Amino acid sequence: NSQQSSGEDELRSILAQNVRRIRREQSLSQEDLAFRCDLDRTYISAVERCIWNVSLGNIGKIAVALEVEPWQLLVPEK
Repeated sequence: NSQQSSGEDELRSILAQNVRRIRREQSLSQEDLAFRCDLDRTYISAVERCIWNVSLGNIGKIAVALEVEPWQLLVPEK
């Protein structure tokens, strides 16, 4: 379903933008963030480039590492 696909793409893009923005606001490198959430740096890079479908578990890990609530990573910045 192309409508579902575009919605997933939009969410993935919002997630990518928020992870990158919050990581940079905290002056963290991709490697620093990856270490904090026990994920590989290349995975964080792929998330920020909208390459991966990110599991809820990994969204949770990234949120904890960035000290935000998971839902905050999925809301478009105003």
